Amino acid sequence: SEVGRGPEVPFSSEAYRISATSRGKELRLTLAPLGPGRPQDLVFRFGMSGSFRLCPAARLPRHAHLRFLSRESPPRALCFVDARRFGSWRLGDAWQPGRGPCVLSEYRAFRENVLKNLDDKAFDKPICEALLNQKFFNGIGNYLRAEILYRLKIPPFEKARTVLEALKDQEQARRKKNPSLTLSKKLKLMRENPDLLELCHTVPMEVIAAEKQLFDPDHSDNYAAFKNWLQCYLVPGMSSLRDRNGRTVWFQGEPGPMAPKGQTPRKKRAQLKADPEAQTPKVTTRASKRHPRAAAKPLKSAKEKEEEEEVADGPRKGRACRRRKATAAPASSKPEVLAKAKRSRRTSARRGGGEA
Repeated sequence: SEVGRGPEVPFSSEAYRISATSRGKELRLTLAPLGPGRPQDLVFRFGMSGSFRLCPAARLPRHAHLRFLSRESPPRALCFVDARRFGSWRLGDAWQPGRGPCVLSEYRAFRENVLKNLDDKAFDKPICEALLNQKFFNGIGNYLRAEILYRLKIPPFEKARTVLEALKDQEQARRKKNPSLTLSKKLKLMRENPDLLELCHTVPMEVIAAEKQLFDPDHSDNYAAFKNWLQCYLVPGMSSLRDRNGRTVWFQGEPGPMAPKGQTPRKKRAQLKADPEAQTPKVTTRASKRHPRAAAKPLKSAKEKEEEEEVADGPRKGRACRRRKATAAPASSKPEVLAKAKRSRRTSARRGGGEA
């Protein structure tokens, strides 16, 4: 599109196939021509709001920054939509360097990468911040970290190394106690007593397994099923704090010893649905508290206000005329002398004259 920030895609073909591979938070598209020509690879990052949407070419969604058009009748478009423009794409098939193994497709490598690097300075931070480090937790985002920590009842601002070293000790003790466990028994134990790294794999798998129920492609704005799946993130009754990167962390209970100072946890309130038969609540303003009689009067229409103002203008003019007539009338000298005496006494009292 004209406003897209990504690079131009130098690809043209009469007919081609699109295939996709994901790794962590990245997605690789391969455009393979069905005739002569070389394939083209694109690697996407989605940011906070990026997504793909298939729609009629005549009704493109807003912020459709890249479009793949079909030749059917009527034509459709596969669009990369990103309202906030945090997402991006780049040419080539290389994954972004510095990202660790994927929590979904490379679970064993992911687990080993974390446990053998616990002396890294990334684990000096709270566990909630370490979980967003894609060097070790490639694929975990904000809502996933909240769900994982909530299920294990781990305070989000507990030191990451403390949490993971305990996990490492548990794994070694389990191996010593049961050295001859079969794979099926190991999987059973993992399901019954999952640790943090195992949940980094199984919780995203729940979302993928229930994808058809959570995200209906015909109703892309309907996230009711996804909200029902969430146990902590954005759930009423849960507390929230901002981490040192400015991201909101949702949790239950105590935040942990490394919680940022100067913040108090805020609880999310339940939003009550509006009852159409319920009466409109009374609104008490400051003016109504000071003047209860004025608050008790019913609201008046604009026409009534205009009529009252027209009527009110007359008496105010009359009173002004009467005041002018009264001042213009001759007054006796005695009241004038008394008034001057009172003013002089008040003035002398203010200036410190003790006689008054």
